[in-house]
Parts: sequence; C-alpha cells; structure tokens
Amino acid sequence: MKLLPRKLTPGPAMLCLVLVLLTAGFSICLDRFFTYATFQVVLNQLPEVTFVAIGMTFVLIAGGIDLSVGAVMALSSASLGVLLAGRDWPVLAAVPAVLAGGLVLGSLNGLVTIGFRIPSFIVTLGMMQVARGLALLMTGSRMQFIGNQLEPLVTSVPRLGVSPAFLLAGFAVITGQFVLSRTVFGRWCIALGANQRALHLSGVRTAVLRVWVFTICGGLAAVAGLVETARLSTGNPGGARGVELLAIAAAVIGGTSLSGGRGSVLRTFLGVLIIAVLQAGLSHAGAGEGTRSLITGLVTVSAVAFDRLRQHHDGDEESD
Repeated sequence: MKLLPRKLTPGPAMLCLVLVLLTAGFSICLDRFFTYATFQVVLNQLPEVTFVAIGMTFVLIAGGIDLSVGAVMALSSASLGVLLAGRDWPVLAAVPAVLAGGLVLGSLNGLVTIGFRIPSFIVTLGMMQVARGLALLMTGSRMQFIGNQLEPLVTSVPRLGVSPAFLLAGFAVITGQFVLSRTVFGRWCIALGANQRALHLSGVRTAVLRVWVFTICGGLAAVAGLVETARLSTGNPGGARGVELLAIAAAVIGGTSLSGGRGSVLRTFLGVLIIAVLQAGLSHAGAGEGTRSLITGLVTVSAVAFDRLRQHHDGDEESD
C-alpha cells in the first residue's frame, strides 16, 4: 500500500498557499510587517534573483547546472561600471556590450561542457572563478560609481508602486513560461533532461540545444547584473555572492527536478517570492545575516530532500 500521494510536484496553488501562510505568520507575529511599504520593498528587490532563477530553471530542466551565474552577474556589473565611469561610454552602447558579454560567457559554458564532455557542475564552477577574477582585475577590486545614469530602471512607476525592472522581470517570467510550455524549444529542453538519447535519435541536435540553454542563462545573469548596478548606482565586482544558490533553491522549491526533465518558470517565480518573503520577515524580526543564511539553507536542503523523495516515488510508480 502506497503512503505517498500520486503527485508530489507542488502546483501553483500549493505554492501560493505556502506564500499566504508565510505572509500571514509574519504579519501576526511582527508589528508593521503587513504594510504597503514592506511589500513594495520586497517586490522591487526581486528582479535580480528572478532573472537568474529563470535561466537556472531552463538549465536544470535540460539536465545541467550553472554555478557561474552569480559571478557572471558580478562581472557584468563591474564591466558596466568600468564602461560608464571609466571609459565614458554612453549607456546605449555600454548596456548591449555587457549583455553580449553575458551571452558569450554562457555559450562558453555550454561549448566546453559539450566539446570536452565535462559535467556542467565542474565547467561552471571553473567559470565562476574566472568571471570573479576578471571582475576584480578590470576594476582593481574597487567599486565603480556610475551615479544616476540607470536610476529610471529601478525607480518606482507612479501609481504602480513597482519599478520598470520588476515589470521587465514579470514579462520575463511570462515569456519563459510560454516558451517552456508552448513552444517546440521548450519541449525539447524538457526532453533533453528527461531522455537525451531518445531526443538525439529523433533528429534533434542536442549539443546545439544545450549550448543555447547555457547561453540564455548567461544572458539573463547579465541582465540581473545591470539591474543590480542600477539599484546600487555602483558597479560591484564582489557582489552577487550566493545568488546561484538562491536561484537553485527557488527553482527546486518550485518543483524543478535537479535531475532534469521537470520544471516550470511560473513555479520558480513563486519560489523566488517565498524566499523573498522569508528573508524579509526574518530581517524585520531582527535576525542577523547568519540566521537568515541558516534558515534559507535549511529550506533549500528540505526542498532538495523533497525532490529526491519525489524521484524515488516516481521511480516506484514506473516499476509497478
């Protein structure tokens, strides 16, 4: 007799319920948590992690992992700071150059993974060190102040209460979910993670597809770096540490499988919201960075354990 439910993957309704319960719990326990100002701050701090988490979702679904996204984000921020503050480039030239750099780094991750048949974990771990090193070298380990050149990107729109960066992140979520669930490319990504050999035998160029997935992830990490630079008015070569772990946690909380073949951009976004509310509530309660990291880590480990339980459960069902 089975003691586990037929479907262990958390749906949007379950994730929304967790989000509501978490918000209600903090609102009851903490004074002045349930306010417009609190949620405005939470929403306007979401875009960076959201962009990275979308790219991570595609990579995980395709059966890979990208540990370099935080470093690519920092390198993009540092590069933008150098171009705007050090080289006096116009914004309209600097931004495309930085985005192109993120796409190149992402494609390199894919090309090395495929060309040398090295696990993406190892390749992106190396790229993380390379990108961090480049960011520190090009800036002399100093922050690059850019002033208010990108301020409109992170300034709240009147009457909406959210920034253009948040609106852009929301558009990215909708687009990513549409691509994943309604296009041939999205179905190929899922099939790549579920059964790469079968997809290859069906005539799909799986190597090219994998490179494209990593390229998208690198490009979205660069977008996140631009948003962070705009929010801080500074190109920060040492920033975005731990973002890759938050992105993985959000994706796994949203039901994306670490072994590939299953996931949803929409549910990943709900995972981002859950983590954001959790961290905001802990900060409001006066918890230090160590406590916040500890609790977020425990939530991540629990989500991974749940993912493993789900995989074993699915395997048992297939064997019946």
